[in-house]
Amino acid sequence: MEKFFNTEGPMKADMHYLIPSFQRFDWEEVRVLIERQKYFLLHAPRQTGKTTALMEMVTALNQEGRYLALYVNIEAAQTARNDADKGNRIICDILLQSGELFFSEPLPWSEARDKLRPTEPQQRLNQLLSWWAKHSSKPIVLLLDEVDALIGDTLVSLLRQLRTGYMQRPEAFPHSIILCGVRDLKDYRIHQSNGDIITGGSAFNVKAESLTLGNFTPQEIRTLYQQHTEATGQYFDEAIFELLWQDTYGQPWLVNAIGNELTWKDRALRDRSVVINLPHYLAARERLIQSRAVHLDQLADKLRENRVRRVIAPILAGEPSPQQRQDDLEYCEDLGLIRRKPLEISNRIYREILPRELTSALQDSITNQQQSWYLTETNRLDMVKLLQAFQQFFRENSESWLQRFAYKEAGPQLLMQAFLQRIINGGGRINRDYALGRRRTDLLIEWPVREHNGQWQEVQIVVIELKILHGSLEKIVEEGIAQTLDYSDKCGAEESHLVIFDRDATTSWEEKIWHWPCRLVSVWGC
Repeated sequence: MEKFFNTEGPMKADMHYLIPSFQRFDWEEVRVLIERQKYFLLHAPRQTGKTTALMEMVTALNQEGRYLALYVNIEAAQTARNDADKGNRIICDILLQSGELFFSEPLPWSEARDKLRPTEPQQRLNQLLSWWAKHSSKPIVLLLDEVDALIGDTLVSLLRQLRTGYMQRPEAFPHSIILCGVRDLKDYRIHQSNGDIITGGSAFNVKAESLTLGNFTPQEIRTLYQQHTEATGQYFDEAIFELLWQDTYGQPWLVNAIGNELTWKDRALRDRSVVINLPHYLAARERLIQSRAVHLDQLADKLRENRVRRVIAPILAGEPSPQQRQDDLEYCEDLGLIRRKPLEISNRIYREILPRELTSALQDSITNQQQSWYLTETNRLDMVKLLQAFQQFFRENSESWLQRFAYKEAGPQLLMQAFLQRIINGGGRINRDYALGRRRTDLLIEWPVREHNGQWQEVQIVVIELKILHGSLEKIVEEGIAQTLDYSDKCGAEESHLVIFDRDATTSWEEKIWHWPCRLVSVWGC
């Protein structure tokens, strides 16, 4: 069977193109932590290879023969929520099943089940791990996955039982335990059934380290794709790799998902004699963005959380925010939504997805706009006509929509992007550039004037810069024109527009709506 780019579940070396986990984190540090009987964390955003890394650790440790290592996914206990008794039963059942399934060592697992029945439910895990350590011929290394999926009292009970047993290791408790999840332990905010909120650190204060699994490097991306070339003889155009890096910043799921789009989802490219070129890549990226795949959907779902909104909204607006707190930033970074220095959305694909997700309902509700209305006889976008239509749309709809937006700070920018997406969608592309403190949002529209066999032959490139009016209009126009021209020059745009939103409720619409046509940059008021 031909190997493929995997986007679901752990990697398998005999089936998938992969970068070994041991190349992506400090395996020597993990070894030392285990040797020193430490309890520690491995955390990283979803679908970055955590489970694969844990399973590779288990295989390596068991092959070395010094330890008995067991991987256990305890996500099923999430359903127990604040019912700690039920949660403990589920966790113990999973652990017993895993022990029976994966270990050939003849331990009396049925005896363990019998001993647990009369045990107080919230002591079951502690008793089970103690029993196992006493009966095992080797020190135990336990790897618990999806720990932060647990909720409330169930999570508190788990952490406290592990903390209680810590002093008994290694003779009567696991030699070393690795907890794995999306978030670092210090980001856990555990809501108990009695209304108390405690942090993960207070419930599990024996943690030695918090390790993380990083994204692919540019070289690792090339190595991964080269595996496909070596296996099939199909080549990738060199031009795609810089874009692939900028679009994904090495996020493993995105890198694999685009690889899958290019080598399998695009049926024409299943012909391995066809070289995968830049137009193929751009089409694959757009399909992926529009697909709302599970990974991307989970990411978008986090936008509803207040601590995420407090970080993301100012970035979308390009405005500095005094609301941002260190723990919010760390939480969003753990989720993989942002990277810092400078603070920005973590990659270009996420940068595209977040505004689309936040405005999807609005896009669906814009039913009185047709793409064909804004095309000239030569199949070019009539941007003056389009922006005039947006001014009218904004005048009629902004008040009601901005009131409903959770992301009010970025409301005008999001409305503009929703309107443009409704018109451009299915034809051209909108590329977004925004970051905290830039005080502007740059939109780059690419529209295919001529196509041949799905390949863009001639492209209309338009830049639109969005700014919020602060202080003097003359000053912001002067500043905005300079910024727009600079961005247009970098992009090779043939047409540039600057849109300034006046959010002063006391200003009339007659004063807000205006247009100053200029040769280099047309300036619009909204």
